Amino acid sequence: MIRIDFPAEQPRLRQTGTAKEIFDIVRKKWLVLTPEEWVRQNILLFLLIKMKYPASLIAVEKEVKLGELKKRCDIVVYSKNATPWMIIECKEMNVPLSEKTLDQILRYHISLPAKFLIISNGSFCFGFEKKGKHFVETDYFPEYS
Repeated sequence: MIRIDFPAEQPRLRQTGTAKEIFDIVRKKWLVLTPEEWVRQNILLFLLIKMKYPASLIAVEKEVKLGELKKRCDIVVYSKNATPWMIIECKEMNVPLSEKTLDQILRYHISLPAKFLIISNGSFCFGFEKKGKHFVETDYFPEYS
C-alpha cells in the first residue's frame, strides 16, 4: 500500500445556488463537488505540489475506447514523449478498493498501456509497476523524470 502525504493546500471550493463546486486545478474549471471528485482533486494537488508532476502532461477524465464502449480514465500522466506513463483510478472514500477496481484500471491499460497503475479512494492507495509482461505491487509514487 502507498501512503500519500497530501499537501496542506486544499482544493478551492465555492457554493453556487444549491450546488457546491470544486475547482479542477488541471482543467481550470469548476465542477460539481462529489465524493469521487473530492478524491480526484486531492490526488491532483498531491501530484502537482508534492510530487512535482508537470500539469501540462496530466489529463483528467481522459476518454478511452474499449471496443464499442467509451469510458473515462480519472487521471492519465504522460511521459515527456507524450505516451501514457501512469493511469490513476479514483473512487470515493467509502468505496473499498477491490478486485473490481483493479479490473477496471487493467481494462483502461489495454487502450492506454502505461508503466504505472494506481488505484485510490483517498484513504487507501495501491500502486502497480509493469515489469516485463506482469505488474508488481509498489509502495511508492514514482518520481517524475
